Amino acid sequence: MPPPEYNPLAPTIDPKFPTELPQGQYDIAVFDNRFPSMALAAHEPPSSIVETLPANGACEVVVFTQDPEASLGSLEISHLDLLLQVWGDRTRVLGGNSQIQYVLPFENRGVEMGVTLLHPHGQIYSYPFVPPVPARMQERQQAYYQENQRGLLQDLIQKEIEDNQRIIYLDEEAIAFVPVCARYPYEVWIATIEPVATFIDLTAEQRRGLAKALKTVTLKYDGLWKRPFPYLMAWFQAPTDGQPHPEAHLHAEFYPPYRTQERLKYLAGTELAAGMFANDALPEEKAKDLQAVSVILEAGVRV
Repeated sequence: MPPPEYNPLAPTIDPKFPTELPQGQYDIAVFDNRFPSMALAAHEPPSSIVETLPANGACEVVVFTQDPEASLGSLEISHLDLLLQVWGDRTRVLGGNSQIQYVLPFENRGVEMGVTLLHPHGQIYSYPFVPPVPARMQERQQAYYQENQRGLLQDLIQKEIEDNQRIIYLDEEAIAFVPVCARYPYEVWIATIEPVATFIDLTAEQRRGLAKALKTVTLKYDGLWKRPFPYLMAWFQAPTDGQPHPEAHLHAEFYPPYRTQERLKYLAGTELAAGMFANDALPEEKAKDLQAVSVILEAGVRV
């Protein structure tokens, strides 16, 4: 995390802290993180009392727009479609490196989530292994697919559509919903209706559907609280190990803090220490809150 006085995304800053933004006009910029947690050329780690590996990997910054006041919700659907293409391109390039096994795009939004750089941006972390959370996800997906020859998330989405209580956005290609198993109030998942392994595999129609779902959710978050609302958005996809993954299902998960008695609540002891989530609100209630927020998705389309 760069220090607060150093904003590599600002268009004009102190000369001793040069901007990382490229010159000229562009829609989306991608560049190496100057404060990376991992590097492809990482050296051997120092000796330790536990087994330790070098921090091989890659960390990139994705600037969503040149407008420092923008957000995902304020961007045009065509711009969000382009962002999905960028994530696909970086998945192809980074995942093509033999050292990389998993590519994870994400956005930490808001100072409440620890962000020091407020220009709208996200990051891409590329790991030399499948990290624990997506590894567990993949394990359950594989077991379900072997037994049912269908995707786990694919069937959950169909059940959510049939139940029709927690859906925030739905079209023929994509869906956004508060999952019935939500760990956080206002947790939302975005996914294609039919399984897609990675960003690379999206059709043009699926990308546009995801772009609409993404804009809808982020607009509703801000509309519900009448402020730029903080969240972590993480996109999960198949490992980049060169193997087929029919069990995988590209999707995003939003983990927002939530307001209770005029304060924001974050993860606490049971969530962090035990990995057991205590959600004191029904997902149906929080889905209704988001459903009640009317937003303009594009000209002439209100959801």
